[in-house]
Amino acid sequence: MKNYRKAPWYPNAVAGSIAVIVLVLLLRWGAFWKSVGTFVGYFSPVILGAVIAYIVNPLAMLYERLFRPIRHMKTRRFLSNLLAFITVILLLVFLLLMLIPQLVESVTLFAGNLDGYLASLHGLLDKWGVLATALNIDRFIASSEAILTAVSDYIRNNLSSILTTSVGLGKGAVQFCIAFLLSIYLLSDKPRLKRGGQRLLKALVGKEQYGDISDFLSRCHGILNRYIVFNLLDSLIVGISNAVFMGILGLPYVGLVSFVAAITNLIPTFGPVVGAVIGAFVLVLVNPWHALAFLIFTLILQGLDGYVIKPKLFGDSLGVSGLWILVGVIVGGRMFGILGILLAIPAVAILDLLYQDYLLPALEKRRLKATASDKQE
Repeated sequence: MKNYRKAPWYPNAVAGSIAVIVLVLLLRWGAFWKSVGTFVGYFSPVILGAVIAYIVNPLAMLYERLFRPIRHMKTRRFLSNLLAFITVILLLVFLLLMLIPQLVESVTLFAGNLDGYLASLHGLLDKWGVLATALNIDRFIASSEAILTAVSDYIRNNLSSILTTSVGLGKGAVQFCIAFLLSIYLLSDKPRLKRGGQRLLKALVGKEQYGDISDFLSRCHGILNRYIVFNLLDSLIVGISNAVFMGILGLPYVGLVSFVAAITNLIPTFGPVVGAVIGAFVLVLVNPWHALAFLIFTLILQGLDGYVIKPKLFGDSLGVSGLWILVGVIVGGRMFGILGILLAIPAVAILDLLYQDYLLPALEKRRLKATASDKQE
């Protein structure tokens, strides 16, 4: 039987089919992406569980190294996974017990002193020559009662949306609990899942290409794993440093501002700027000098973070230029929202790895073969 793949029409038919599929997807991109989102949404607890297991895995590997004297592999892995999840749970509980009282106290203090802060804001605007009427905010800074009235009116007019959002948050909390339980099973079943993935990859690509693809996936895993772990650690360092500084100077809202600084530091490029603006705005209502001191400290801390802390943590594993990181953040944010912004740096690093270590060498090798063939002819 003649092999149809060798027929002259076969490459053109494949190329034409691909072109038609791409054209249909471009014309119906919105509907296609919505369908993909709906389909992926069915598996969201599983995906979230896999993400949690992936984040907890380095801690489990650390415990597994500590339990090397235990010869029984299954017992050692069980204890490592158990202690890893217990550590994560205790850390979350500790952060909640430490942050929630401070956040509640900060919000309560802020609400209690709202009239004085609004008067300070009005005075600052007058001092800077900015009229509240020009900014159309005069009715909002008149008193706290105006703000409370506006908030109550908004709640009353959007009650159905608020209830829908509350139900969504409740479903999200339930899904997170389910995902957390799934992550325990996924991490405990990691060796079998890994063997199954390796077997499937060998069956799909063959033994010759398996080594290159396995090496690429391993290096991608190293980049992503290092980025997630050390980015969390870096944000924790920034938040603690900010809290210590504010505590030493006796600045208000230590918990609130430090929490915002730590969370926004997870966002590359623009995150620290957003955290600094939010913190300075909260402090300028109390005392402009507090806001100035906070901004100066934030500039110094971000300088140390960018030139000392991050290079020490990440090393050269994410050696990507700032231009490509900025492009990745913008494109990732427009395509995938906050998730695209958070994962922009490792995505750019993986694309750079693919281009520098795989695509360019393959193109150069192909060019050399073509040159050698031309010389022989």
